[in-house]
Amino acid sequence: MAWALKLPLADEVIESGLVQDFDASLSGIGQELGAGAYSMSDVLALPIFKQEESSLPPDNENKILPFQYVLCAATSPAVKLHDETLTYLNQGQSYEIRMLDNRKLGELPEINGKLVKSIFRVVFHDRRLQYTEHQQLEGWRWNRPGDRILDIDIPMSVGIIDPRANPTQLNTVEFLWDPAKRTSVFIQVHCISTEFTMRKHGGEKGVPFRVQIDTFKENENGEYTEHLHSASCQIKVFKPKGADRKQKTDREKMEKRTPHEKEKYQPSYETTILTECSPWPEITYVNNSPSPGFNSSHSSFSLGEGMVRPRLTIYVCQESLQLREQQQQQQQQQQKHEDGDSNGTFFVYHAIYLEELTAVELTEKIAQLFSISPCQISQIYKQGPTGIHVLISDEMIQNFQEEACFILDTMKETSDSYHIILK
Repeated sequence: MAWALKLPLADEVIESGLVQDFDASLSGIGQELGAGAYSMSDVLALPIFKQEESSLPPDNENKILPFQYVLCAATSPAVKLHDETLTYLNQGQSYEIRMLDNRKLGELPEINGKLVKSIFRVVFHDRRLQYTEHQQLEGWRWNRPGDRILDIDIPMSVGIIDPRANPTQLNTVEFLWDPAKRTSVFIQVHCISTEFTMRKHGGEKGVPFRVQIDTFKENENGEYTEHLHSASCQIKVFKPKGADRKQKTDREKMEKRTPHEKEKYQPSYETTILTECSPWPEITYVNNSPSPGFNSSHSSFSLGEGMVRPRLTIYVCQESLQLREQQQQQQQQQQKHEDGDSNGTFFVYHAIYLEELTAVELTEKIAQLFSISPCQISQIYKQGPTGIHVLISDEMIQNFQEEACFILDTMKETSDSYHIILK
């Protein structure tokens, strides 16, 4: 199924943005863009920055990438020359990504007249969050039931065929497209960068994401598993209109800098060219799957998750009114019997194995213990000196002693949400 709709943005405007972006983007160095519908041949004559050229490995000097992807959103002016571009997006707003055929004449003839598949992902930029991706996304799922992280705006898109969004992978979409035809996909990112930041005192700094595109061709069995090209760019997502305000703030800050300081920063370009990168690791686990992106409900970092040796084991006991009565009885018995409780009262503890040592992971494990969803646990506290309640953080969990024992006390906040206290 394909959609065809006249794009609201004139080709001349986009082409101008592409030319500007190409001048400063690493992804454009040593490449030759196919003319096609975009008349990009003039770009070949543009100068390139010497420092960028020298930073490239020799193997890439004459490398021609088969495709190029262009996000039609401005880059931030507050990025230093040698750093990767950063682009601000508004939550839920549709942004165009143009899919450009960049092949030389005679290159990859096997895909002429055939479709290719592209898989779009919104993933974490920070390595620390990449390794806890499954827990982070599951926590987001519980807080935003029924929502997706990434969607395709199908009515706005041009040339995409059979778009799909797997309900178990909220951050992934895919579609087929013909490189010989004009193709533009409009994406919407529904999560915001501060949703994955530990809450402190307000004004938290949001985490950066990556938009990554992996493109595949058909194999002999008609399955799209043969990798052709991957590229990505760094983004931050703000609440509606927040990206515009952030862009304006960055621009005003740069205007106040001296000319000498400005030379250390990249100018802002109207569009963002995605830079070549390694394919998403998950494709290495494909096993006769027609869709490399949808072969598992978990991310690549959580495949084989059950086989990971836990980094921390703690023991917890669910406290209840009955348990409290037993403890009172035990104390009374101990006053009468020097050898303790003659009735043999004992308490059963449950082992919790932590791999990532994060508050999100602990919330999930305790929720499993109580047979409730993680979103029903509002906060987890540790009882501190003089009975104070200290909010559990990642740092606190990382400092728990191995095989520490805790009594879990629950306090109802509302009819279906709780506070958990570790005693």
